[in-house]
Amino acid sequence: MRRLILTALLGLVPLAEAAPYGTPTAQAQGYGMLIVSRERLEVASPCDIGLYLHDELAARLYQGQSVAFNLPPGEVPLRLALIGPGTCTPGIIQPDSQPVRIHAGEVRKYRIALGKQGFELIPAPLNY
Repeated sequence: MRRLILTALLGLVPLAEAAPYGTPTAQAQGYGMLIVSRERLEVASPCDIGLYLHDELAARLYQGQSVAFNLPPGEVPLRLALIGPGTCTPGIIQPDSQPVRIHAGEVRKYRIALGKQGFELIPAPLNY
């Protein structure tokens, strides 16, 4: 540890690399948080909504439910579609994905809404 700090002080290693794991500096550089909620009144459907990250089912949202993801920084393709039996079965055509950009240390919150093209994410205020 002394050698790492001494090396960082001499300028041979960037200081960010010298920060131990678990410090706020190390955590802020790693991940951002994405929160998606399905409000009871926004989408009045008895069907579940599947949330796909990178074309893989990541969550199944019921009415009034929220889900949170810790994601690495960058652009994440996110897609929403109905899932379930009967009339909730998704069609042959996959809906378009909506890109969401996440920055390290950032918290982004969205609500699911029904738009002209189908389900979409709209920004929501953070309530702490």
